[in-house]
Amino acid sequence: MTEVRTNWSRDEIADIYNSPVLDLIYRAATVHRQHHDPQEVQVCTLLSVKTGGCPEDCSYCPQAARYHTNVKVHKLMEVDEVLTAAHRAKESGSTRFCMGAAWREVRDNRDFDKVLEMVQGVNRMGMEVCCTLGMLTESQAEKLKNAGLYAYNHNLDTSEEYYGDIISTRTYDDRLDTLGHVRQAGISVCSGGIIGMGESHQDRIGMLLTLANLPEHPESVPVNALVPVEGTPLEDQPRVSVWEMVRMIATARIIMPKAMVRLSAGRVRMSVEEQALCFLAGANSIFAGDKLLTTPNPEEDQDRQLFQTLNIRPRKAFKDSEKPAVVFEQIPV
Repeated sequence: MTEVRTNWSRDEIADIYNSPVLDLIYRAATVHRQHHDPQEVQVCTLLSVKTGGCPEDCSYCPQAARYHTNVKVHKLMEVDEVLTAAHRAKESGSTRFCMGAAWREVRDNRDFDKVLEMVQGVNRMGMEVCCTLGMLTESQAEKLKNAGLYAYNHNLDTSEEYYGDIISTRTYDDRLDTLGHVRQAGISVCSGGIIGMGESHQDRIGMLLTLANLPEHPESVPVNALVPVEGTPLEDQPRVSVWEMVRMIATARIIMPKAMVRLSAGRVRMSVEEQALCFLAGANSIFAGDKLLTTPNPEEDQDRQLFQTLNIRPRKAFKDSEKPAVVFEQIPV
């Protein structure tokens, strides 16, 4: 059984990342089978519960208010609307439901109270409930935990060295602090990044190094390929090749063997064969549904056919952990 480590060196990760690609895939597939059922893939649904108007300047994001994109701004959805969408996702086979809001950080107000109600409702459906809401304080993380939140997504995006080329409105340490607050509250950590933003291979290795040397590995590591959006500073970036995705996924699998490695944004451009390569390299989680917040994603029928072709099945919710308890049933006004 592969040892779980949090003391990787940059050179060690670089040696893995730069190894011959077929050797890399074989090694990653071997590690994957030691820790996971290779026929299981976690199916997640991501819903934008509050879209656009974000004050940040993330160069890849069409939801930033300062960029002129085709994203339509809408306020926070009503609780019933979100729970209806979650029910529909569960009926379609998703076992994790993630809610995203285009906020820089969470504020203690009525909107946050609504999100807490959403979390409670999805928790009661028996789904793993995840949120991505921006930066969190310790007390906000505790409130989400008490509402039944299972996981919190907060991506590093890229390496610390390249980070300033992508975003200036929050620091790398801000992101790490939020991950610490999430972990301290006892919530599962979901954190990964994006490739194809003009970063070097060393930057990709640097991001993986940071993730792998956290006090505990993230339970979920999303690997996103940039989907260039017209109106953003990265609109002209070329498409990331499947081999670049495979290198990231396989390296993540080897150095974080127990994590769920998620084949995330960019999957809509991949053929069945390319997605199969990513699964072989250690990916065992996907987003289902026609959108990832504001970018396109494969349709449900396509994913159903993909699972049939590859003879894979959805992973059950809470397979290796307990469903979080809801500590309070009503949100205090």
